[in-house]
Amino acid sequence: MNPAVSRRLAAEFTGTGLLVAIVVGSGIAATNLTTDAALRLLINSLVTAMGLAVLILVFMPAGGAQFNPVVTGADWLLGRKTERRYGIGQTVAVIGCQISGAIAGAALADAMFGHAVLSPSGRHRAGAPLLLGEVVATAGLLMVIVTLARTGRIQHASWAVGAWIGAAYWFTSSTAFANPAVTIGRSLTSTYAGIAPSSVLAFIAAQIVGGALGTLLAVAVHPVQLATTSTDPQVQLTG
Repeated sequence: MNPAVSRRLAAEFTGTGLLVAIVVGSGIAATNLTTDAALRLLINSLVTAMGLAVLILVFMPAGGAQFNPVVTGADWLLGRKTERRYGIGQTVAVIGCQISGAIAGAALADAMFGHAVLSPSGRHRAGAPLLLGEVVATAGLLMVIVTLARTGRIQHASWAVGAWIGAAYWFTSSTAFANPAVTIGRSLTSTYAGIAPSSVLAFIAAQIVGGALGTLLAVAVHPVQLATTSTDPQVQLTG
């Protein structure tokens, strides 16, 4: 296997795993520290936003720090007719690493806090309002990422993506999962950040719809791809 591809797969597995460990671990810590619902959400959202920003900075040079199948899918679609294109096989491998990393991250967080590892969540998250929240959260995420990529400002991705997710925790009804891999990982923890397995497919469907809408909006507003300022010419999308 191409060493660059190997590094990308390792980065996506590790980065997505650490992202889920941050989400789940901070949720467990918040639950242990306070019974106040608003304070728990504040802790969870701030830690997630800061952790995500750091992970993007660390793993971006290894292949984009996408950590999200919707972002990877958009990257593949938008890059098919450009010099940075890559095959569907690599796309599937990256998504597989993201999902397996997310599961490992959930297990790591539970193990660190002495909870049952890979225990399915019983927290049902369903209904049209929550699914609409996921559409909005994911659409905004892809709009931010694709806009930065198309306007040559991808160096701002770490803080911009972290800020969007941190804000969307609060203004969306779903608390902004916005990521199929993270959703799958969070279905395997019976803690604060969990989602019942029966709710996963609907959330993922909403995320795909939102990702498509956000990508289309960004391309419509910024139809011309400008040169990226990243030091890695292959890095176009991140998130």
